[in-house]
Amino acid sequence: MDTKIGSLDTCASPTCTEVGSLPSNGAVSTIQCSAVAFNSAEATLGRHLARRLVQIGVSDVFSVPGDFNLTLLDHLIAEPGLNLIGCCNELNAGYAADGYARSRGVGACVVTFTVGGLSVINAIAGAYSENLPVICIVGGPNSNDYGTNRILHHTIGLPDFSQELRCFQTVTCYQAVVNNLEDAHELIDTAISTALKESKPVYISIGCNLPAIPHPTFSREPVPFALSPKLTNKMGLEAAVEATVEFLNKAVKPVLVGGPKLRVAKACNAFVELADACGYALAVMPSAKGLVPEHHPRFIGTYWGAVSTAFCAEIVESADAYLFAGPIFNDYSSVGYSLLLKKEKAIIVQPDRVIIGNGPAFGCVLMKDFLTALAKRLNRNTTAYANYHRIYVPEGHPLKSEPKEALRVNVLFQHIQKMLSAETAVIAETGDSWFNCQKLKLPQGCGYEFQMQYGSIGWSVGATLGYAQAVPEKRVIACIGDGSFQVTVQDVSTMLRCGQKTIIFLINNCGYTIEVEIHDGPYNVIKNWNYTALVDAIHNGEGNCWTTKVRCEEELIEAIETATGAKKDCLCFIEVIVHKDDTSKELLEWGSRVSAANGRPPNPQ
Repeated sequence: MDTKIGSLDTCASPTCTEVGSLPSNGAVSTIQCSAVAFNSAEATLGRHLARRLVQIGVSDVFSVPGDFNLTLLDHLIAEPGLNLIGCCNELNAGYAADGYARSRGVGACVVTFTVGGLSVINAIAGAYSENLPVICIVGGPNSNDYGTNRILHHTIGLPDFSQELRCFQTVTCYQAVVNNLEDAHELIDTAISTALKESKPVYISIGCNLPAIPHPTFSREPVPFALSPKLTNKMGLEAAVEATVEFLNKAVKPVLVGGPKLRVAKACNAFVELADACGYALAVMPSAKGLVPEHHPRFIGTYWGAVSTAFCAEIVESADAYLFAGPIFNDYSSVGYSLLLKKEKAIIVQPDRVIIGNGPAFGCVLMKDFLTALAKRLNRNTTAYANYHRIYVPEGHPLKSEPKEALRVNVLFQHIQKMLSAETAVIAETGDSWFNCQKLKLPQGCGYEFQMQYGSIGWSVGATLGYAQAVPEKRVIACIGDGSFQVTVQDVSTMLRCGQKTIIFLINNCGYTIEVEIHDGPYNVIKNWNYTALVDAIHNGEGNCWTTKVRCEEELIEAIETATGAKKDCLCFIEVIVHKDDTSKELLEWGSRVSAANGRPPNPQ
């Protein structure tokens, strides 16, 4: 039979003996073909993808099997450096990849065509909003079915297979549909490298009949990526630093505020070095908590407008200059657009851009380079921190509980604070846990994650699974509301299968409390579950699990002692029963302001 370019029968050795490669120095060189035979069982797409994932730091892949991805899963399982973790549903697999990427720098999930893809897409959208590189791999239709008039299962009943692709185009930075082996190597490598360069999710669809077929392009061990770094425009950097120095050195009480894009800019250390050098008071936006060390000598807390930590907003908003590094000003972070900031006083530093007050803007200036250069030029000024130190009054303690008094949320978090160390990490679910966890003081090395931009309830269950899998040396403490838990509870099962030792505080207040404070109604009341019995049923005697229900401080203290002592090697589930109206004062304030922002009437036409 004749061999034709582009056909699936082109598995014979090509006539050429050399291929071009691009080594790390960027020059094209010629290297000899590998001695591995082209019909070797290992020279396959599935093995190449598995090796690539291991190379970039992924050792765990979260998956849900479906008939279109089963052969691919076989090859992922066969990779010694890869652990395939089966999840209960695709949404949680995506959330787990999100949580994994927050710690490891990249995550991956594998689902099946359309029914799996459209289920995981909500989690991928969240990862996109949070600038997390997640490799979303979908087992696609047989390559022979593309371009035919066939109707397949797992679709909406049309012969057009592009619906899933079109959905992913807006929530990923690159999409690869691999339906032939000739360009599979290029598409896969381009997708993965783009995710790493852009720090965004990518979508890879792989025809279900392709992973096991040997092909010459996969005959060599994949060469590790050598990604070209983004470069700063040196003239732009010098101009931006000069203008910023002039702006800040004449200020009387300037401050620094870290934002969530410090992570994607890889500028956390440069930001701290700037704070060390200039002496300014140092705060973080709520979504940047955990990115800046809170043990820093001039750290003043979380700046969140009217719901900031004590005395922080007063210092930031009274400053005559503020540098925000990597901020996101949305309706939630601005407390319904109510921040008392003035543009003419602000320097906004984005990952590749600097904007100074109402004046000039400088593009192609990388945040890390800018902050490093700025640290060498600013005059030291500790006035703002001195003012903070002058007005600061230590926070009070919750009222002492009467014996067997119903447990209050502020008492709960007082005890969670005592549990924190460098060996722990906090995952805060969307809801009142946002506000209560913001007030926790993180010891050096303590991790902290929450999803503020996207704010998808239920995110924390899957994210806890992924984060704990990525850093098994830390014990994750997850604070989850009952309404959110009902959305994604199933993958507590996967935590048990993986032998994780997470402590979950399930805060049972019988409803969607954060929604109540924005706009109340009967739809915010949920059916109460026996959550400990549910987790016991999921446990079913397999794995290490301990559950308890607490209603007062005495029971809470005993539960924490057990979870951190006798049951330290177990997944511990502590259901905390609190009053439905027991919320943080910050949520009350924030909810009313966000409600006002949501309820603005249309502008006059």
